[in-house]
Amino acid sequence: MCYNASMMTKLLERAIAKIRELPAEDQDAVAIAALSMIGEDTPLVRLDDDTRTAVLEGLSQAERGEFVPDNIVAEADKRHDA
Repeated sequence: MCYNASMMTKLLERAIAKIRELPAEDQDAVAIAALSMIGEDTPLVRLDDDTRTAVLEGLSQAERGEFVPDNIVAEADKRHDA
């Protein structure tokens, strides 16, 4: 199948036009998200030191079984209509 621009929906064309206006780093973030949603392999996301530290601490807490109690999660869900 041959691809051409007329095969895109108007909504997708509009979204891509807006994405083109973003800085390159933001364009890449949108591309990674879109590819991930359709099941494509995506490049690794680089984490800054603070984020990496927070992720590692969260993993350590999980390994120790330190989880937020269900009632607190339920209350947060209610506040966010989840």
